[in-house]
Amino acid sequence: MSIVTILQIILAILVFIIFCLIGIYVLIMYVNKKKEEEPEEEEETVDESLGTFRGLSKESIYKFMEFDEIKDNMIVRKNRNQYVMVIQCQGVNYDLMSDDEKMAVEEGFVQFLNTLRFPIQLYVQTRSLNLKDIIDEYKEKVSEIAIDIEKLNSRIANAKTKGNEKLKQKLEFEKLRKTRVLEYGIDISDYVGRMSLNKNILQQKTYVVISYYSNEFSGAADSTPDELDNIAFSELYTRVQSIIHALQASGVNAKILDSENLAELLYVAYNRDDSELIQLSKALDSQYDALYSSGKDVLEKKQEKLEAAINSAAIELATDSIIKADKYRQIDKLRKSQLIKEKANDIIDEYKEQMDPVIYEGARKEIEKAEIEDTDNSSEELKSN
Repeated sequence: MSIVTILQIILAILVFIIFCLIGIYVLIMYVNKKKEEEPEEEEETVDESLGTFRGLSKESIYKFMEFDEIKDNMIVRKNRNQYVMVIQCQGVNYDLMSDDEKMAVEEGFVQFLNTLRFPIQLYVQTRSLNLKDIIDEYKEKVSEIAIDIEKLNSRIANAKTKGNEKLKQKLEFEKLRKTRVLEYGIDISDYVGRMSLNKNILQQKTYVVISYYSNEFSGAADSTPDELDNIAFSELYTRVQSIIHALQASGVNAKILDSENLAELLYVAYNRDDSELIQLSKALDSQYDALYSSGKDVLEKKQEKLEAAINSAAIELATDSIIKADKYRQIDKLRKSQLIKEKANDIIDEYKEQMDPVIYEGARKEIEKAEIEDTDNSSEELKSN
């Protein structure tokens, strides 16, 4: 076989490989193009009522939230496959109890564990102590007392005009009492307000979570959603009441969380950073939209922090540049002073022949040691005057 034939075969193989690579490249580009088009198709089906989550589908949001709805003091999950009811427990001060009381509590808790016939979960939620509602209540009562004092002042003035000394003394005593209550109320509201500024004051709340699964009911497949909700509520309520009575043996009081308290529990769980700034009442007033949009995106928080750092650095740089630039003003002032002295010396040199030598030398010395005032500042002062 000649060399030309071998080269032709090699060339044919190379051409075939090149065509194969081109085909693979075209196939990869087509697949990537299809992947880029898929999100655009999803965005067209987005519900406009989702507010700031306009880039996500409703199903993805529900999947993230991990619950369907809150109904009849229950959390409905997994398309009615699971129902959850929560009770909040008021703890006992175990450390301050005597040995007999501690033993009674332990025996009661053991009895509680032995009575369980279904699984439970213990959930502890730590929150920053929010005293805003208490402060608002204090301020409202303080305002009412201040209004009562104003009314008493009018009645005292009226009694003084009529000369009713006995009624006047009685009203003044009542005014003194209310004034002291007012001062005490103002001190309390100020103290509670200062306490609320301390973010280190934390409050722990303990919950017992009880679940009921629809597959526990044999007729769940043939039941309507309302019937299934009623059955789940009845079963959960029975379980919750048994747990509440069992906990009482340990001295622990408990209560069932209603729908609003359940919403608050979930709200704090999903908005830990912003729950103390935007309360649940505001979220409810906005028809639950704030439950999904109150927390800032982490990229937005980083951007705000970066902008704050940039602004701080810019202010510091501007301040330093002004301080450093002052030396240029001083240099310019010295140069201007030197030019003025040189000009003065030139004027004296013009009249040197007509002047006494002693006066001439004295004038030059006076010019040399003279201090030139800032002409710019002096002109501005003249204009202002």
